[in-house]
Amino acid sequence: MKKICIIDGQGGGIGSAIIKRLKERFEETIEVIALGTNAIATAQMLKSRANKGASGSNAIVQTVRKADVIVGPVGIIMPHAMMGEVTPEMAEAVCRSDARKVLLPLTQENISIVGVTGFPLPQLVDELIDTHLAFL
Repeated sequence: MKKICIIDGQGGGIGSAIIKRLKERFEETIEVIALGTNAIATAQMLKSRANKGASGSNAIVQTVRKADVIVGPVGIIMPHAMMGEVTPEMAEAVCRSDARKVLLPLTQENISIVGVTGFPLPQLVDELIDTHLAFL
């Protein structure tokens, strides 16, 4: 069974949207692990039917080492992103993980990603699942 880590922060809305669609599409053929930069984000993602969840820097650093796929907004690879919730250790652990990373081009940072369209979150989640996670 593939282990998919969904990383989100603040209110967990992005992660929750991703988890809902993953569970609709793959049901229980995958293990979805909600990793929140804070407890509120984790709680929201668990409500969306994640199999398990954990919060904080150490939980993220330890768990992404064993993941098959890591999904989240592009900020999860940027130290101090998401209003400072992404620690340098978290960003480094995600980048160093052997897992496939599928990142949504959503950022609150002063960064523009050239060549990316400004689709709304539901459309991005559909593309994420239909194009980038179809192999599951």
